Amino acid sequence: MTNIMKEKPMAVIHERATTFVCKCVEAGQKSVDVYSLLHCYAIDCVTHFMFSPGGLRSLNIAEDFEIMHELTYHQSLQKNLLEYYLPSLAPYFPKSLHARSAPKANQYVLDMAGQIELDAHSLMEKLNRKESNLELMQAAAECKDHMAAGIDTTGDGLCFLMWELSQPQNLCFQQSLYKELTAAPANAPLDSYAYLDAVVKEALRCAPPIPMSLPRYVPAGGREIDGFVIPENTIVSCQPYSVHRINENVFPEPDRFNPERWLVEEGAAERNRLFFSFATGGRGCTGKK
Repeated sequence: MTNIMKEKPMAVIHERATTFVCKCVEAGQKSVDVYSLLHCYAIDCVTHFMFSPGGLRSLNIAEDFEIMHELTYHQSLQKNLLEYYLPSLAPYFPKSLHARSAPKANQYVLDMAGQIELDAHSLMEKLNRKESNLELMQAAAECKDHMAAGIDTTGDGLCFLMWELSQPQNLCFQQSLYKELTAAPANAPLDSYAYLDAVVKEALRCAPPIPMSLPRYVPAGGREIDGFVIPENTIVSCQPYSVHRINENVFPEPDRFNPERWLVEEGAAERNRLFFSFATGGRGCTGKK
């Protein structure tokens, strides 16, 4: 069992999830910006795990919401590329072309990293242990990486999942999921929810939160890929979206949201082999744990 699945962290995740649901209920018949709320939920859970007993409460506190807003919404990739490829001209760019900074988030991480009292399960407590040999700034940077990596991926993934379940053609899946969740005992372990697992996997398959290609070097001796000989050390890449649609024998009707494909025992090994939302191998995302 990973630390985040233990009783205390799970209680906090449940509390944050309840706050999210209450926000939606309070809106009544009005529309709700679930995109914002789900990103708040994500950052609140991630920061608590890193800095427990601390952690943001952006679902309730305006100042914390500003930190969430600072880290998401604004895609700086194009601006970063401009500064990377044109460094001599970067100082003369108008303000709108500079990569977005995150001063509030940076200060928050530094402040929390310097806490004296940390829960034993928190990431910062682990990084502070003598055997890690990390300086405060290094540990804070590690936490900032986790913080940035866990917000958009979690928020985007949950947003797409909720959108799919809300579609009229997917009502049957929503009903089956509701039936499983309400029938299970209150203390049932998460890995006992087979239908929930299938719904999450299918959402990640249809709309992987990491859309970009994942580059790798071709190993020594080269490789033949689909009849093409690729020399060693060539950079090749693929993205989860394509891998999840490349073989219709494994994923029939690949553009259709169908969680129940994951419940069929036949072909399970091949489906799992082609499930690439977290990448795979030594460079795979640790978030899948």
